[in-house]
Order: sequence, then structure tokens, then C-alpha cells
Amino acid sequence: MGKLTAKAVQALGPGRHHDGDCLLLEVRKTGSRSWLARVRHNGKRRDIGLGSASVISLAKARERCREVRLAIAEGRDPLTLWKPSPPMARFFNEVALEFIEQREISGKSRQQAISRLEKYAFPSLGKLQVQSVDADNIAEALRPIWTTKPETAVRTRDLILRTLRFARPDGALLETTLARAITDRLPAQPRNKNFAAMPYTQVPEFMAKLTQKKTMGSLALQTVILTATRSGETRGATWREIDFKAGVWTVPAERMKMKRPHRIPLSPEAIAVLKAARVMPKADLKADSLVFPGATGKPLSDMTLTKILRDMKEPFTVHGMRSSFRDWAAEQMSMPGEIAEAALAHAVPNAVEAAYRRTTFFDKRREMMEAWGSFCDGSDGADVVPIRKGRGQ
Repeated sequence: MGKLTAKAVQALGPGRHHDGDCLLLEVRKTGSRSWLARVRHNGKRRDIGLGSASVISLAKARERCREVRLAIAEGRDPLTLWKPSPPMARFFNEVALEFIEQREISGKSRQQAISRLEKYAFPSLGKLQVQSVDADNIAEALRPIWTTKPETAVRTRDLILRTLRFARPDGALLETTLARAITDRLPAQPRNKNFAAMPYTQVPEFMAKLTQKKTMGSLALQTVILTATRSGETRGATWREIDFKAGVWTVPAERMKMKRPHRIPLSPEAIAVLKAARVMPKADLKADSLVFPGATGKPLSDMTLTKILRDMKEPFTVHGMRSSFRDWAAEQMSMPGEIAEAALAHAVPNAVEAAYRRTTFFDKRREMMEAWGSFCDGSDGADVVPIRKGRGQ
């Protein structure tokens, strides 16, 4: 038990006051108060500063003093215990611009990224050290636009998180927990009403028309529909991710919304589309090359797929195709809903259930995706897929 109390820390006059176990409170004539750890290091007595008493509490000072003594016992330099590494001490705005530069974000995407950061992040976060940026100040930066400009707010949040992942040694581990903590501090965003979904009964007729278009954009949109993936996951796909022999497409964690790798069982129809992409004039079959490159060799833009729908006079959205798949699965398949949710790579909403669920229902998803492929192709001989009956029925 130390000699000092929290009340005494504020009341003691000038001098050095011992708490015990090497901890001292130094009170100067000016009234400023600071903590010291008086230790022997490398055969010499040293007084190591632990911080101002106006910021560091008595309990925290005792904890820091124990850390100093432990470091000395383990042969480490106690002076480096709380000294930030140079990258962690850099200002957020400097690191963010460096991140954009190193990621070689160019053209319109570069200007949009910089504009979002300058308008919504830099005013409050720009002059904070990377080590100081936390969920509270990120949430406050996003609060003015979180509900009024939800898409812009989410994109800005993602830029902030990607910058921290780039700048911090623990960035990869921090990113997921920080994203959740930010969301917890903000009100619920309004539901997006723009993802108009095509009724699933219309999908086979639409696919028949879509296959007549021999373009990279058409093949990409067919893949989005047949695999129930997000547009960005398909547009960023590389040949390395596709295993034709096993009939599996593995999207790496860094390209997934939930930051977890996603294995997608490929139906024969999906495989046929991917093989068609291999013989397109712009195809580059190197492992790291894009499956669906644009005219410049970079990924197709999201608007490329949207334009196909507009040109075909369809009032629906690319993202809405995932809802078409989900509605089909709910009405025409007898499998549990969580299998369709796994196919969509949705997070398990219940934390307890998520902790215990280890399966991704891969075999069941393959059965589901093959049925969906047959349905989209119109080769099942019916307008909808019959609900499977159990044995003995």
C-alpha cells in the first residue's frame, strides 16, 4: 500500500514526496506536479519521468512505476516504454495522403478520396497523431454526415480505417473492432432505398438477353448474378482466385466487406461465364491479372454494370440482384435461411450464435448455387426451382 492518497497529491507543497516502491511525486514551486520513478539502471541511480500529475492519476503512476521496474528486471530500456514509434507519432493527414499515393489511387478515384478526407476527416482528425485517432473522434468527425449523407460517410470511414491499417503496426487487428466501435457511437443510418431488386421470376428472361451481349461488362454482370456477389468483389477478381478444377472462387479477406475470406462454389453456368472471359480480346491470363479488365486494363467501374441495366431499360440495380437471389432462395428452396445468408457473405447478427457457428455450409451452398445457376439459365425446365422434398415424401 502506498503512502500517498489522491487528496494528498493535490495538497502537498513543494518538494519530493515518496509513495513507496520507487515512486515519487515532485511538486515544484510553480505548483506543477509530476511523477518520477527513482530506480537503479546499469549501476546508476536514475529518475525517470512518468508524466504530469494533472494527467496521470496516482493509480496510473503506480502502474507505470511497476512497468519501469519490470523492464529493468527484464533487461529492457525503461525510457522507451511510452515513447511512440515515429510512424505512430505522425499526423493523420500526412499519413492519409501518403497512403493514397502508395496505393497508386489515381484519376477520379484519387480526387474523390482526397476531397472526402479534406472535407470530412482532416478538419478534426488531420492534426492528431496516428496513435491518438480513436473511435470517439472518428465518430465525431462523421456525425454531421452519418445520416444525411450515409454513403459518403461510410466511404470516408473506410478511408480513415484503411489509413490506420496502413500506418499502425496493429492496424490489421484494430480495423474490425474500431469499425464496430464507431458504429456503436453513431445513430442508425436510414435504410438505402436505391437497391431496387428485379423480381426473381424475371431473372431467367433477363439473363437470356444479357448473354447476347459479348462484352466484359456483360460477363461481369452475369457473374455477379450467378454467384450472388457484390459488384466490387466481381470487378476486382483475379485469375489466381479462381480454381476451375475444384469449381471454387476464393475472394481474399481484404476484398470482402466483412474482412473474412469467402469461398464461393461455382455452378456450371458460372464456370462457363468465367471461361468465356478467358477468350475475350482484352483477356490477360496471368495469375494476378483481372478476370474482367476495363478498356485501360484497370477494373471495370461500378457504373459500367449499371449502364448495362439502363441500356436494357431495366429499372433495377446491380446490388439488387443479390436480393433477387435471396428472395428466390427463400421461396423456392427448402434449405434454412442461414445457408442463403452464408452465400451472400452476410455477418451473423447474433453475437452468441456467431461465436459458436464455425461452418460456412459450403456443401449446402454448392447445391443451392447449382440450383440457382440452372434457374437463371432456364435449363431446369420450369419458371421456378421446385422445392425439394425430404426422403420418403
